[in-house]
Amino acid sequence: MSDVLDAFLPSVRGWFCETFGEPTPPQAEGWPAIQRGDNTLILSPTGSGKTLAAFLWGVDELYREVAQAGETYEQGVRLLYVSPLKALNNDVERNLRAPLAGIRRAAKEQGAPLPRLDVLVRTGDTPQSDRRRMVKHPPHILITTPESLYLILTSPV
Repeated sequence: MSDVLDAFLPSVRGWFCETFGEPTPPQAEGWPAIQRGDNTLILSPTGSGKTLAAFLWGVDELYREVAQAGETYEQGVRLLYVSPLKALNNDVERNLRAPLAGIRRAAKEQGAPLPRLDVLVRTGDTPQSDRRRMVKHPPHILITTPESLYLILTSPV
């Protein structure tokens, strides 16, 4: 089952194996389709690794993109997570920060440091100063609600 991890960067694979050992069935079955770019629906119980299955390949690709571009990297949102539940957005952000830090640590230990990826939660409660900062310095990963995404996409800058 672990050969599904071979497509990931060594630092991503190393962090995952050190942290979890083996992929859960939803991860092992979902990642090949996600990696091909197929539309993928993963239906499984809470706690089975669905969110990480959805995020990890996107994070892997984002690290590749940022590292390859180097100094020429253009800022902007590259990974978008939309949830109708504002409370879930904050959980996702917290649960995403540990993998990002762990992957960077693993990359540094392997002698191939990775850049920091910025994550931001944008909801109706986000202070105006943070919204302005997001426009000037967009995060790599944006976590938001459908309503806030609509406002982001339809508001004049």
